[in-house]
Amino acid sequence: MTQLPDDPAPYYSAHVFVCTNERPAGHPRGCCKAKDAEKLRNYMKVRAKELGLEGVRINNAGCLDRCELGPTLVIYPEGIWYKAETFADIDAILEQHVKAGGRVPGLMLRPEDGP
Repeated sequence: MTQLPDDPAPYYSAHVFVCTNERPAGHPRGCCKAKDAEKLRNYMKVRAKELGLEGVRINNAGCLDRCELGPTLVIYPEGIWYKAETFADIDAILEQHVKAGGRVPGLMLRPEDGP
């Protein structure tokens, strides 16, 4: 993602999209909602406030098309994708990526990871 000289500054320092898409029960690809994505998103919102993270927005996302790998989320402006299955995963992402500007390698999803 390239920032051009005349572009306005980003509105948020970090914008997190958490997939909460729901597919019918038994769908071969599964869905993030069935893997507790809403619970994880809600926890992430509360934790971000507890950590005093300003300029951070955490939103629902429809299908991010990586259903088999979920629950998934993506953080912009970097465009880094993560799989987050537990509150501990969310804590690591908030602390290491959003707060400290680093990455959480064990949770990152790469293009070759699918689907």
